[in-house]
Amino acid sequence: MKKGKGMQFVGDSRITANKQKFIPKDYSEYPGKTEAFWPNFLLKEWLVGAVFLVGFLSLTMAHPAPLEKMADPTDAAYIPLPDWYFLFLYQLLKYQFASGPYFIMGAVVIPGLAFGGLFLAPFLDNGTKRRPFHRPIATSLMLLGLVSVIWLTWEAAEHVDWEVRAEQNKPVLEEAVEIDKEDPGYEVYSSQACINCHGDNLQGGAAAPSLIGIDRSAEEIMDIAKNGTGSMPAGQFEGSDEELQQLAEFIVSANKEE
Repeated sequence: MKKGKGMQFVGDSRITANKQKFIPKDYSEYPGKTEAFWPNFLLKEWLVGAVFLVGFLSLTMAHPAPLEKMADPTDAAYIPLPDWYFLFLYQLLKYQFASGPYFIMGAVVIPGLAFGGLFLAPFLDNGTKRRPFHRPIATSLMLLGLVSVIWLTWEAAEHVDWEVRAEQNKPVLEEAVEIDKEDPGYEVYSSQACINCHGDNLQGGAAAPSLIGIDRSAEEIMDIAKNGTGSMPAGQFEGSDEELQQLAEFIVSANKEE
């Protein structure tokens, strides 16, 4: 057999003959047409989103969120207000048809229908044209939602004196007071479970007020420990008279060191 004669080439069906990478179409020859979604359009969206994200993070670092004072469940005069982006829902709950016995309407039904309508807008109006007047359903729902949010937010903000409220709700920064935990009165304070409500540094908590900054004598503190006051019931202290005296003197001395 001569060289080159009788040779046969066997093809493998698992290997494609012309394997090419995905190359997006060139839309420059088609005026009025859009560009390829991947990667052209999506890459632009990611870049714009990254710019806004960096700007938002920079803003949060430069201007931290303002905090109000510590929550006090015993303060019945406190009127909570949501942040500005939830003021429209806050205002909605003031109306008679969305409050009181109809609270479910204002808290669940109406917001659910509103956000559900915006979610379904692309499916209800699935025309091929992009101009607003060619998409009446989607445009109407968007305008209705935008006008409602702006108007309700304006109504809620107009009746609030923000400067006065900010001053009233400013956090109260208490100076740290060194507590002598070697004092016999502190041992009584811990053993009588006072520490559970008033804290390990007499700073108070959600269940009881702070014992720092009070202007009471030892006799008054002894009377309160035995007979209670306000939301504190009587009979909380179960120690001896000597322990009660040590406890009262310890609290008085902690306020003198303030």
